Amino acid sequence: MRLKWFLVTSLLLIGTAACGGSPAATPTLAATATPEQTPTPAATNPSAVSANADWTPQTTVFDGVEMVLVPPGCFMMGNDAGRRDERPAHEQCFAAAYWIGKYEVTNAQYGSPGRFEGDSRPRENLLWSEARDFCASRGARLPTEAEWEYAARGPNAYIYPWGNTLNADNLVFDQNSNGETQPVGSKPAGASWVGALDMSGNVFEFVSSAYARYPFDPADGREDLDNAEAPRVYRGGINSYIDNGAGAAIRFRLDADERNWFIGFRCVRDA
Repeated sequence: MRLKWFLVTSLLLIGTAACGGSPAATPTLAATATPEQTPTPAATNPSAVSANADWTPQTTVFDGVEMVLVPPGCFMMGNDAGRRDERPAHEQCFAAAYWIGKYEVTNAQYGSPGRFEGDSRPRENLLWSEARDFCASRGARLPTEAEWEYAARGPNAYIYPWGNTLNADNLVFDQNSNGETQPVGSKPAGASWVGALDMSGNVFEFVSSAYARYPFDPADGREDLDNAEAPRVYRGGINSYIDNGAGAAIRFRLDADERNWFIGFRCVRDA
């Protein structure tokens, strides 16, 4: 079955030029508009896990923003059956836990709308540096590629956040959204193993990493956040290569001076 990935119908090649958009407003903090949830207590020093099922999602709130805990552990990053830049699959391990946004950053949290208005819709049409700076203003940061993918796939290295079988009811994309973004968290069945929503669907998401070949190595310069020239990676899963794609392992890049209305972001914090 061929399903077009939301808002990326024309994006078939890595590095596709950005769609036009008006300049983003200077970000300001605002009250969250994410769905109200009752947070569960969370330990910040959990033991490492070896399977997705070993973990029970834990949520806390930082300055009105819900975040879920990602425990230590290892997973196989990339996909040998995927696109060339997803290869080779290689192990990545995390010795410490970290927090990741339960939802994509919303218009209300950012303080202004992107292309689509509505407080609870994901904020998009940003430069990578604007997403970086917003996370920093909250005492957080963008996730690395490895952190984002581990939170989406887990030790089981699922193809999609919910498992290895595509279920169109678990994500927002062009065939069920009237060609627009939707309120964050509107597909709860699509949650990842740590309880993060919309890691496939709604908008793609910037990560901190500059685009570089695998294996992923955070010490090779790709995590230099002051490099203003490097194309940056965005992640998010489903796209128009759905028949042959790798879901949560798929990766694209965008030049540092470009913005796109189908790319948003979420933040992480060290635990």
